[in-house]
Amino acid sequence: MNPNQTVEDESHPSITAASRRIQRLSLHLTPLPPSQPSLQLNMLTCAKAANKLEVDKVSLSTYMRGKNRDIQEKIIEFFESRPDLQTPVGVSRNEHRELCMRQLVALVREAKIKPFRYVVDDPAKYFAITEAIGSIDVSLGIKLGVQFSLWGGSVLNLGTEKHRDKYFDGIDNLVYPGCFAMTELHHGSNVQGLQTTATFDPVTDEFIIDTPNDGAIKWWIGNAAVHGKFATVFAKLILPTHDSKKVSDMGVHAFIVPIRDLNTLQTLPGIEIHDCGHKVGLNGVDNGALRFRSVRIPRDNLLNRFGDVSQDGKYTSSLPTINKRFAAMLGELVGGRVGLAYASVGFLKISVTIAVRYSLLRQQFGPPEQPEVSILDYQSQQHKLMPMLASSYAFHFATQYLVQKYSEMKKMHDEQLVADVHALSAGLKAYVTSYTAKSLSTCREACGGHGYAAVNRFGSLRNDHDIFQTFEGDNTVLMQQVAADLLKQYKDKFQGGTLSVTWNYLRESMNTYLSQPNPIIARWESADHLRDPKFQLDAFRYRTSRLLQSVAARLRKHSKTLGTFGAWNRCLNHLLLLAESHTESVILAKFIEAVHNCPDASGRAALKLVCDLYALDHIWNDIGTYRNVDYVAPNKAKAIHKLTEYLCFQVRNIAGELVDGFDLPASVTRAPIAMQSEAYAQYTHHIGF
Repeated sequence: MNPNQTVEDESHPSITAASRRIQRLSLHLTPLPPSQPSLQLNMLTCAKAANKLEVDKVSLSTYMRGKNRDIQEKIIEFFESRPDLQTPVGVSRNEHRELCMRQLVALVREAKIKPFRYVVDDPAKYFAITEAIGSIDVSLGIKLGVQFSLWGGSVLNLGTEKHRDKYFDGIDNLVYPGCFAMTELHHGSNVQGLQTTATFDPVTDEFIIDTPNDGAIKWWIGNAAVHGKFATVFAKLILPTHDSKKVSDMGVHAFIVPIRDLNTLQTLPGIEIHDCGHKVGLNGVDNGALRFRSVRIPRDNLLNRFGDVSQDGKYTSSLPTINKRFAAMLGELVGGRVGLAYASVGFLKISVTIAVRYSLLRQQFGPPEQPEVSILDYQSQQHKLMPMLASSYAFHFATQYLVQKYSEMKKMHDEQLVADVHALSAGLKAYVTSYTAKSLSTCREACGGHGYAAVNRFGSLRNDHDIFQTFEGDNTVLMQQVAADLLKQYKDKFQGGTLSVTWNYLRESMNTYLSQPNPIIARWESADHLRDPKFQLDAFRYRTSRLLQSVAARLRKHSKTLGTFGAWNRCLNHLLLLAESHTESVILAKFIEAVHNCPDASGRAALKLVCDLYALDHIWNDIGTYRNVDYVAPNKAKAIHKLTEYLCFQVRNIAGELVDGFDLPASVTRAPIAMQSEAYAQYTHHIGF
């Protein structure tokens, strides 16, 4: 089949639906003879022989890895040269915690790599470091993030020059290991509902930190159980007043609280620390619980970038309301979400690489009297893994864009850019981590029983990644934030306001939505048309605009009888679909840009193929939406399905080159099932043969 021709229906009218189904199922095990042309398994031979793309893997990997490749390679080489710092399979919780601390110290003091210096000044390099570290040991990556991005980042982003001068060197060289104490037992996502208090005492010029009840205990605090000496504690700032209320709640602020003696590591007076115990994953991170009983800290320990208290108890801020101060504070902490989205793509790359390499090596069944075939030659295996491989590339470019926008935000401090990055990071963090969590299980299943062996990494990857869907913002809550921002932009659009960068497309696509689909375009079915980036992106954006307009109408209707909260809850699933659709539109737009910008012709052709698969697979998976409004006619829907299958086969033919394009070191994809025969032999030997 020529991909530039119209996709035709190969079925014969005389074949019944049932027999057609049986015939198709039989092709999973036995391909048709050459005399019966088909889009099924026998197409693979033709594709390999005639149409396989030649991919320059070096150029592709150079384009993928970018300018921070050198520091990533330095990190990998350092840990490969140190067997004493490599995490063994089956390591105990306590041993893992101590090993993670040794690994982090060795990185900073022996390898001379100082991540903290890049947190604000060069976020792209910082995230590249965390990606490489996470591929060594995910617990180590999270511990590094707690130390430098959360604890250290809170000091840099929420404090002022005096805090930087006092704490920077100690955080940088790990003399001051610390924690980020935001989450409480009863409040996680609802940060404004935190109950810990910081009451100012003007007599002693101190804040008194208190945990008023069990629900206010700081919970799941990384670095708290064993290694932390300081904590950034988020608490309601309470000031004494002379009116009948006697106190005034100024909202949630951040405070530096010492929790252990710097020399003896003994817990300081008034502080109780408990170990959160064994977790589903990330057991190299020492999560703990903190309770404060009238702990006094100097007034200067208030991180006072957005609000300050004078010695006589007067409060000052450049921001007029509690809500604006709270939004500004959270805006400065968005780097955690950016990092998680970026890191989650790393998980996906590793798992897809292992599954694809295994599927290329593993042979099972085949035509009678002939050698067994690679399991990646089966359509079912291709449909499991090839769209996932395409998504890995799509997410890579989308999160690169997110890091770029975040870096601009840190330099420019533009209010509109801050809002844009906040919504973009929420959408990508939620979407990418949810997709990766599902994909890790699919990759394990795609590798059969061998995928269940701990040495082949799927179990640890899945368990360590699972919490990514929860921390730095629950994914369902984050998607609601995206939907709320979309509705705000929708309202602004019809009031003549200016749309932020990420939502510019809404102006044109909303106008398109309000008109009827073009009946001629709805029937175009040539491969050239279906592979046109304009058609693909228009389809994604049309779906988003349609969802936006319809949910806005539903909210207006239900708010009359249910109120704002009730209407939102009634439409919640609709809102989540809207946020998901918008995020997919952003991802595709960035993928199309990346294809266009690739300097190498062979790499560009490979990326175009993968991008087309990503786009058309998503359109086909939601074909009902497009059919319901006649955006796609029946013949076009059938053409999309067949072309998607064809692209899946074509991507399979270069799947090895595509996973090589990630340029992951062997130590990262060290699963024996994904390596050559010697490693597989060692795998069987290691279990006693």
